[in-house]
Amino acid sequence: MTQSNAAIYELSTPLTMVVGSYGSGKTEISVNLAVATRMRGCRVSVADLDIVNPYFRCREAQVLMREHGVRVVIPPGAQQFADLPIVVPEIKGMLEPQEGVFSIFDVGGDEVGARLLSSFSEPLKGRPYRLLQVINSRRPFTSTLEGCIRMKEGLEESSRLKVGGFIVNSHLITDTTIEVVLEGFELAQKLSEETGVPIEFVTAMGELAQAPELAALPAPILPLRRVMLPPWLKDEPKDDSSDEKSNRMPAGRVKPLFVP
Repeated sequence: MTQSNAAIYELSTPLTMVVGSYGSGKTEISVNLAVATRMRGCRVSVADLDIVNPYFRCREAQVLMREHGVRVVIPPGAQQFADLPIVVPEIKGMLEPQEGVFSIFDVGGDEVGARLLSSFSEPLKGRPYRLLQVINSRRPFTSTLEGCIRMKEGLEESSRLKVGGFIVNSHLITDTTIEVVLEGFELAQKLSEETGVPIEFVTAMGELAQAPELAALPAPILPLRRVMLPPWLKDEPKDDSSDEKSNRMPAGRVKPLFVP
């Protein structure tokens, strides 16, 4: 595949919250964004605020992120496995990041998970932040313009914060094609025109991120490597010759959340 000259997305706002519906890919994005920002030499803290989905939370990738120098903020001990809105004291410090430090919040899907952010609305008044909504055109709740708008309005009502950008993350896991990515961008463009909220960046896995077609898009690209795996795939042996292996972060496999 010919390499493109697509602009690579670089996080610039000190405080970023990633939200989206179940299965949108927000946790994969949060982990990749944290590691990519750290690899630029920046200090990065990630807080796992996902209380909705017990299988795809960034705390599952805490070992990987810490190996890359990312600070991971999660409840201590056995509390990290709880499906409860446990907000640790370190969160307050993340809402006021020091100069040169980036805070990333991985927030639970849909309005239920975003409700946890409502407690941040007062501390964040007057502070720069970005609430980024993930748009995945291949998921039921965000497959149409109307669905995306309903999701945005619900997230804003629950969090009492304003969505400041859209992340285009349309995919079919290993069956993703350039056409799927472009389809998602087209939907996000219509959404941006309708709401006045800009597209923050587009994601793509592996070689797809190098596709010339993506270089023509008026938005930067965040290349992804797969970190999170469905529970039914975590213990399956992998073929070392497969392309799938090369698309993963260079660290140990993420373990199941609950070990019998």
